[in-house]
Amino acid sequence: MSQDRLLQEAVLAEFAWEPSVTAAHIGVTAKNGIVTLSGHVENFLEKRAAEHAAARVKGVKAVVEELKVQLHSSMERSDEDIAQAAAMRLEWEVSVPRDAVKIRVEKGWVTLSGQVEWHFQKDAAERVVHGLYGVVGVFNETTIKPRADAINIGNKIDLALHRSWFDPKTITVTTQGGKVTLTGSVETPADRYTAGATAWGAAGATEVENDLIIA
Repeated sequence: MSQDRLLQEAVLAEFAWEPSVTAAHIGVTAKNGIVTLSGHVENFLEKRAAEHAAARVKGVKAVVEELKVQLHSSMERSDEDIAQAAAMRLEWEVSVPRDAVKIRVEKGWVTLSGQVEWHFQKDAAERVVHGLYGVVGVFNETTIKPRADAINIGNKIDLALHRSWFDPKTITVTTQGGKVTLTGSVETPADRYTAGATAWGAAGATEVENDLIIA
C-alpha cells in the first residue's frame, strides 16, 4: 500500500476516533504528506476540529481545508441573533478587553475587528464565537497594538524556543519592528504550531510569519 493511501487511512481513523467530528460527509485525499479535506460539516466548530485532527496525524505536513459548513435547519439563526450572542459571549470572556473587539455578521459569517494588546486576546475573541449556533465562518481582522518594547524580541523568542525541545540549529528568528519571521524546519505540524505560538507570546510581536517546514 502506498504512503499516500496509508496517510489517508490514518486521517480517516483519527476522524473516527475524534468524537467532535462526524466523518460521513468528509472526503480525505493525501499526496506527499499534504492532506486535503473536502465535503461538508454541520457547524463551524466541527470544521475546526476536523482540521486539527488531521494535522496531528503522524506524517501530515500540511492540511488543505476545503470543507463547507451546511447548517441543519435547527441550527440556523438570523444575523442579528448571531451578533447579539457573539456580543454577549465577548462581554463575558475575561481574556478579551471590554469593548476592544467589534462584531459584524453577514449570512452567518462573523467578522471581528478592533485592536488588542496581545495575540492570545485576539485568539480568545475568535474562539468564543466558534461554537455559536448559525455561525458558518469567522474572519478575524483584529489587530495587535504596536508596542515600544519590540526591540530585541528576536533574542527573547530564541530563548523561549530553546527553553523547550527545539534545537537552536533548526529554527531561525528574524524581526523587523514587531513583525517576526520563523524559518527552518520542525518535525511535526504540532511543533510548527507551538513555535508560532511561542513567537506570539513575545511582548511587542504584532505579526508572526511562520515559514517553518515539516522535515
